[in-house]
Amino acid sequence: MRGGKNCRCRRAYVVSLFLVVFLSFLRRTISVDGDDFSQTNNPTVLPLVTELIYGRLSNLTSLFRDDISRSLGFCIKDVDAEWNGAFNFTGKLDFLTSCIEKTKGDLTRRICTVAEIKFYFSSFFENGPTDGNYLRPNKNCNLTSWASGCEPGWGCSVATDQKVDLKTSKEMPSRTHDCQPCCEGFFCPQGITCMIPCPLGSYCPLAELNKTTGICDPYNYQIPPRQPNHTCGGADIWADFERSSEMFCSAGSYCPTTIKKMPCSSGHYCRTGSTAERECAKLTTCPKSTAAQNIHAYGIILIAAVSTLLILIYNCSDQVLTTREKRKAKSREAAARHARETAQARERWKSAKNVAKKRAVGLQQQLSRTFSRQKSRMQQDQSKVMNQAKPDTVSALPPLDTSSSSHQSSSVSKEKKEPSSLTKMMRAIDEDPNSQGGFNIEIGNKNIKKQAPRVKEMHTRSQIFKYAYGQLEKEKAMQQQNKNLTFSGVISMATDTETRTRPRIEVAFKDLTLTLKGTNKHLLRCVSGKIMPGRVSAVMGPSGAGKTTFLSALVGKATGCTMTGSILINGKDESIHSYKKIIGFVPQDDIVHGNLTVEENLRFSARCRLPADMPKPDRVLIVERVIESLGLQTVRDSLVGTVEKRGISGGQRKRVNVGLEMVMEPSLLILDEPTSGLDSSSSLLLLRALRREALEGVNISMVVHQPSYALFKMFDDLILLAKGGLTVYHGSVKKVEEYFSGLGITVPERVIPPDHYIDILEGIIKPTAGVNPEQLPIRWMLHNGYTIPPDMLRFADGLEKSANASNTSDPSAGGTEHSFAGDLWQDVVFHVEQKRDHIEHNFAKSKDLSNRITPGVLRQYRYYLGRVGKQRLRDARIQAVDYLILLLGGACLGTLAKVNDETFGVLGYTYTVIAVSLLCKIAALRSFTQDKLQYWRENASGISSLAYFLAKDTVDHFNTVIKPLVYLSMFYFFSNPRSSFADNYIVLLCLVYCVTGIAYIFAIFLQPGPAQLWSVLLPVVLTLISTQQQTEHRFVKRLGDLCYPKWALEAFVIANAERYSGVWLITRCGALMESGYDLGHWSVCLILLVLMGIVSRAVAFLCLITSQK
Repeated sequence: MRGGKNCRCRRAYVVSLFLVVFLSFLRRTISVDGDDFSQTNNPTVLPLVTELIYGRLSNLTSLFRDDISRSLGFCIKDVDAEWNGAFNFTGKLDFLTSCIEKTKGDLTRRICTVAEIKFYFSSFFENGPTDGNYLRPNKNCNLTSWASGCEPGWGCSVATDQKVDLKTSKEMPSRTHDCQPCCEGFFCPQGITCMIPCPLGSYCPLAELNKTTGICDPYNYQIPPRQPNHTCGGADIWADFERSSEMFCSAGSYCPTTIKKMPCSSGHYCRTGSTAERECAKLTTCPKSTAAQNIHAYGIILIAAVSTLLILIYNCSDQVLTTREKRKAKSREAAARHARETAQARERWKSAKNVAKKRAVGLQQQLSRTFSRQKSRMQQDQSKVMNQAKPDTVSALPPLDTSSSSHQSSSVSKEKKEPSSLTKMMRAIDEDPNSQGGFNIEIGNKNIKKQAPRVKEMHTRSQIFKYAYGQLEKEKAMQQQNKNLTFSGVISMATDTETRTRPRIEVAFKDLTLTLKGTNKHLLRCVSGKIMPGRVSAVMGPSGAGKTTFLSALVGKATGCTMTGSILINGKDESIHSYKKIIGFVPQDDIVHGNLTVEENLRFSARCRLPADMPKPDRVLIVERVIESLGLQTVRDSLVGTVEKRGISGGQRKRVNVGLEMVMEPSLLILDEPTSGLDSSSSLLLLRALRREALEGVNISMVVHQPSYALFKMFDDLILLAKGGLTVYHGSVKKVEEYFSGLGITVPERVIPPDHYIDILEGIIKPTAGVNPEQLPIRWMLHNGYTIPPDMLRFADGLEKSANASNTSDPSAGGTEHSFAGDLWQDVVFHVEQKRDHIEHNFAKSKDLSNRITPGVLRQYRYYLGRVGKQRLRDARIQAVDYLILLLGGACLGTLAKVNDETFGVLGYTYTVIAVSLLCKIAALRSFTQDKLQYWRENASGISSLAYFLAKDTVDHFNTVIKPLVYLSMFYFFSNPRSSFADNYIVLLCLVYCVTGIAYIFAIFLQPGPAQLWSVLLPVVLTLISTQQQTEHRFVKRLGDLCYPKWALEAFVIANAERYSGVWLITRCGALMESGYDLGHWSVCLILLVLMGIVSRAVAFLCLITSQK
């Protein structure tokens, strides 16, 4: 009972004691109402007062938000985040507590109001960063009133009876009472009498007088003269790093509060303006009080790794490709061998079938004697067999007026009734293909061979390669059915002799005349004739006779000329461009890819130019046929070679040049001097291959110089031209000597006829018959009944050539003299018209009449992608050199031009933009400069320009991705900027993409020399223009906005400046304002760089399709 009573008494006592303490505390809290904190001497109340004052300061953020967003939006994106980064003193209020104690509670009377803070910062940005130390005269500090608090590092208070509202933004309070030094952790600018808290990352202790210099260290301001009671105060200004660096927490130290500075411990690093130390990464060295971690070890590791990788690529790229090609070659060789065996079996079957048909009577007699010795039965069997015989046999010949339908029905009957005997014969031949014993059967009528059509017999002997690629679809069906591909297994398939034939192209031309624009000079004149399918025509004549021009005119490649006359295709007035897909043109120069093998060159041409629906085995067979016919089996896997790297021989290269057109199975094949530079054996080998093509119905014409006699006799027709493009002879090779003999021109012994005729046309040899060389074209016109031009009629009358007359131009062309200005104007007009003709020729569209559908753009893009990738791997050594140069450039610039905190690395990034632009442009020039001639040839044959361009650009994306990584692996780890590696990489990635597109324009539009010069000069010039932001010329500013270095440099600086906060805010805003940059434009800069890259690629593609030759 007593214990419970005591317990209740204790509880009442504790409650009453708590009430007494609470009321006392509340009373003291009430006593600090308003701005009067003078009664806060009690240590228990001081923390509460500190929190109350800090709460007032924190609430000012909402008052500044709109003004900051409006005026400083270019350098502050998130006002709340940036404000907290600079003035969030939560847990770091010791400077505020000490200032409350020092000012004896009137701190709120000394802190700047919103109006004073706006006045300070507006003066700073209005006057510019260089004049930010001097404020405009104001209410408290002017020419008539200058209190001690107006001096740097000092502040004053308002009157005791005056209340201060920190949130007021309209009027500055009168603050000139009780002036004293500024508190630690605050700064007091010169020209105003209030205090502003120092931002995080700064160190604001009280200044000390240096008696030697008379300067208040560390703030570098002086005590005003004739004021002995005035001492050094606190910090005086918060501005950019250049003018207030002493306020920043020094490098190698960190400042957890604005009045406390601590050295960085070992294993940590502290940058300028740090509030905490950062732990160093592994493999880095960070001694005590270090400003940045030494990450050179990572750079060395990356150099070693990248160098090792590049060396491996440098040494092993060729070996890797060779091994890969050998493995692929096994399957291709097996397919080719399989196809050859099938073709040979088909050829044997065809020969056997023809011989069997010719000797049908002998076969019948042998079968009759075998099956029966009785005469009556032999006659019965003989009558059965004779029902199958040809109508031209003797023993069972039907009436002479029998129609051809009886011949067809008898052939069908024969095939149906004699399968077993024929099959036995075929099997015997299959066992011994070289033996003809199965057909050495005595025949009853010796005249059957003579009566057989000679055309059919000649056709059978000549089809050596025709069946090597005929009936391929049926062969593929047989393979799917797992049929035996021996000779006996393909009999049923081979009996159907339907083969895939090429379209025939016959080109007839009448009065074909080409006149060069501007000079009116005749390149061709009154050329009439015809080149026919299945024949090989040789175009010959002296130099300047227009041989190449003639062939170019036939295939529609002659530009810059005025053409008259007519060209008929298969007897119709159609454009030759309508048959572009089945026309092959072999240029005089050997335009082939030197970094591809012989087979790769031929296979790519076959892929892109043969019908899209042709099966792959068929294309393989065609390529194999061409390789064998041109004698390139031994070098099929050898690189063609370039000037720097030797490959196959010149003769083999010439044959590859011809093979590129043969693999697309043309119907018209034009060759410009295919035998030049070849020895006689190589020329014969090439011409034999062309004659085999002619047997397939291909129309072949070529320019030939000095053929041997054997080579000359292999041509079917000869077109002999004189100087000025006049025809001297156009007809059969067999009749050329007969024609010239009729003119009294005979060929001496041991002299090749065309050489003798060309010597006469050149004037080297004078004809013995008194025939003038200028009269030979007239004789040909008279011989064929052609119309003679009026200016050449005097040669027809036998007149001598006058001194001023010329058969290559009109008489009036040389008689008119022009002034220098007139000649200059004619040259300008000529070049303009020539360029216009080139553009019209490139964009000319015509209806496709070739009946061949080649692979589309996407499929050709895939083929190009494989080819370009293979070429780049073989050029890996050049790529390795590019990467090594980038490594050295990154290391040098990262060491010499380190990122400076004052300018946020503008100098280093400027050098980076110039160096990367220059190096990447020069490297990108190789994409289109080295194989420009090959592209012109491929595009003229109908291969897609878009697929070519996209494939090149796609493969270059590898360098676009890798080169920024290679450069930054050195530059970033040597310069050590505050921005992240990813930010720098993204900016550099967009920059490389942009400059690569610009390099494409130079590579396509300019020659290699000027392209390299522009690639070097353009980055420097554009960078100088884009950095001239302070110029007064509006045109220069607008021009700078069009320069890619401006956007690349802005993106680099923004990415780095965004990492600076706290005490760096004014420095960041001042630097961005001076450069005209905006933190919110980082994505815009990247988008603009990418758009410039896309636009430059579009311009490059336009140049590609308009600058074709």
